[in-house]
Amino acid sequence: MDPATESQANPVAAGGRWREYLIEGWALGMFMISAAFMTALLEAPGSPLHAAIADPAARRALVGIAMGVTAVVLIRSPWGRQSGAHMNPAVTLGFWFLRRMHGVDALGYIAAQFLGGLMGVVIAAAILGRHFTEAPVHYVITAPGPAGLLSAFVAELSMSFVLFGAVLLCSARPRTERFTPFVAGALVAAYIAFEAPLSGMSINPARSFASAAPAGAWENLWIYFVAPPMGMLLAALLGRRLLQPHCAKLLHTPDVRCIHCGYDPMGKTEER
Repeated sequence: MDPATESQANPVAAGGRWREYLIEGWALGMFMISAAFMTALLEAPGSPLHAAIADPAARRALVGIAMGVTAVVLIRSPWGRQSGAHMNPAVTLGFWFLRRMHGVDALGYIAAQFLGGLMGVVIAAAILGRHFTEAPVHYVITAPGPAGLLSAFVAELSMSFVLFGAVLLCSARPRTERFTPFVAGALVAAYIAFEAPLSGMSINPARSFASAAPAGAWENLWIYFVAPPMGMLLAALLGRRLLQPHCAKLLHTPDVRCIHCGYDPMGKTEER
C-alpha cells in the first residue's frame, strides 16, 4: 500500500498528526536559536570569540560545525525521530513528490516550519538584543554575496540537489539509513563553511523567511523560495525509480511510530 494512503487508513497514524506538525515547528525553531547564538558569539562586535578568532573563514567553519551538530542532534532526538525532522519545506515537498507522505501532512509540516522558524528568531532577538539584530549578525539573514544573484541561485539549487540526493541515497537502503542524520549534518557544516559567501547558505525557504520577516529584508528572498525546492524536487525526480525511501523520515527507528508509512511499534503495522 502506498504510504500516503496507508497513513490515512491506519488509526495510529490518522490520529494526533498535530504532534508531528508541532515537532517540525519546534525543530526548526531550535535550529534558528542555535544559529542565532553561535553567529552572535562568533560575529557580534565585542564578542570575546570574535576578537580571539581573527580569520573569518575559521569563524564560519566553527558556525558550520555547530549547525551540523545541531542538525544531527535534532534529527536523532526522540521528537525528531517522531516527525522525521524535515525542518525544511523543500525536504517536505521532495518526500511528498515521492508519495512518501500525504498532501495534508505536507501542508501541516510546511506551515509549522515557517511558524516555528519565525518564533525561533523572535525568541533569539528577545534574548540577544542588538548583538543579534544589528549588523553584522542582522537576524542571520541569507543574502547573495558579491558574486551576484545568478551565482547565489545556482549555489542554492546545487546544494539542495546534493543534500536531498544524499538523504535519498542513505535512507533508501536499510544498511545505510542510520547514517542519514550524519550525512545531512556534515553537508550542512560544509555548506556553511565553504558556500556561505555565495548565497548565505539557506537551502530552506522557511529558514530564510524566519530571518527576513523581522529584519524586513525582503529583497532577493525569492531565490530561497525557488532554488531549494527546485533542487530537491529535481533530486526526487531523478531518484524516483532508483532511490525510493521507505518513508518520509530522515531517520526511521523501530521504537517510534510513523504517520507516513503507518508503522506502530505496538502493532508492527509496516513491513520492512
